Amino acid sequence: MMSLDRSARRARATLVLVATAFGLVAGSGATSLGAGADQPSRLAAGEEVVLDTRPPGASESAVGGTAVGRVRAAPERVWAVLVDYRGHPRYYPRVISAEPVEVDARHALVRYEVGIGPFSFGFHMMKYPDPARRRIDWRLDPAHPNNFFRENTGYWQVDPAEDGGSLVTYAIAVRTILPGFITRGAERRSLVETIEKLRALVER
Repeated sequence: MMSLDRSARRARATLVLVATAFGLVAGSGATSLGAGADQPSRLAAGEEVVLDTRPPGASESAVGGTAVGRVRAAPERVWAVLVDYRGHPRYYPRVISAEPVEVDARHALVRYEVGIGPFSFGFHMMKYPDPARRRIDWRLDPAHPNNFFRENTGYWQVDPAEDGGSLVTYAIAVRTILPGFITRGAERRSLVETIEKLRALVER
């Protein structure tokens, strides 16, 4: 009985350590803006608009949302960066490696590794690029181990903006081994951070 208690305490302590390293605080992060009339002006000013809308197919218990931002780069330039899978650590927070396992015109299986404090976790994502629409949908590949994530779905959408730049939409829905109320703030923050890093990359 003592051994089981110690194991339970160690498991709880590990979760707390992961949560602390991840910077996860319930209720924090980007503010949801809803469908406000000021969205166009905020986008034009270089801000990201964050919505509560999760990608299609997300479970009710998943956390996440949708972020939209304007980028001063042509859609073709943004698209080329998004489908450069090995380059994803340049703008995805906490991703330390991305290795394409299978790639063809219709799909790409990519193995990611994320670093969270002293821990690292590997998982496999199935990507479905649609160059004509400049959209990439993805989900976890159930045929491979995904030890940190229970669910990870989302999409990128790149549309032309009137000024010759791009309107970029990034949506995610995530469930991890941690309770949802812990990860909610971090996932919302990552929406904005990812678009900001992508913008800095493509506008260089």
